[in-house]
Amino acid sequence: MRTDRAFDVTREVKVTDHYLMSPQGSVLIEMGNTKVICTASVEESTAKHLVGTGKGWVTAEYAMLPGSTGTRKKREKGKADGRSVEIQRLIGRSLRSVVDMEKLGERTIWIDCDVIQADGGTRTASITGGYIAMVQAMQWMKEQGLIEEIPVSAAVSAISVGIVDGECILDLCYEEDSHAQVDMNVIMTDKGEFIEVQGTGEDAPFTKVQLLELLDLATKGCSQLHQIQKEILNR
Repeated sequence: MRTDRAFDVTREVKVTDHYLMSPQGSVLIEMGNTKVICTASVEESTAKHLVGTGKGWVTAEYAMLPGSTGTRKKREKGKADGRSVEIQRLIGRSLRSVVDMEKLGERTIWIDCDVIQADGGTRTASITGGYIAMVQAMQWMKEQGLIEEIPVSAAVSAISVGIVDGECILDLCYEEDSHAQVDMNVIMTDKGEFIEVQGTGEDAPFTKVQLLELLDLATKGCSQLHQIQKEILNR
């Protein structure tokens, strides 16, 4: 049983917007002890496969800095490891799912997510913070006259859920995640739609009833995160 919070309560969430001065969008997002810097940078060229189509692109890179974990994490030199590639692809496709690429024009928005402290839920925090940074960059583009409107159809946030000691819980820290019988990451829009659900029975299978309970918990958590995003972005 948890001692710090109820089973359906997220860790304390803190978002510091415009965290860095150079990128068009940037935030420091903190989910409990997990801290991720998310930036969005606008590039005046699109992906190679979209040149000449009038469409833009949103893509992401993800990394854990050496001091982010209990033992030093070796820097990724030249090529990201398999886990980082998986996560950055998840971030990219989650954010692209709500962007009108034609309205973006032939530009690329780069989302960079750097974990400075890891205590579980780094990929979900990256998606939640990455969305804020992305929209900040779009707001900058609109102010500069590069686009006429913010080309997003919905907000995007993500949260972890899982089963630990037989109990369904929301927003797992590392200690809980390492002992979870079931581990799941859920990405949702503020319209209640699911973008992606990644769930695994790490130690034991789970039932349909448990799956629905986990999705209900994730919906509650994502709804709270969407409200935070709305307050920061004023939209």
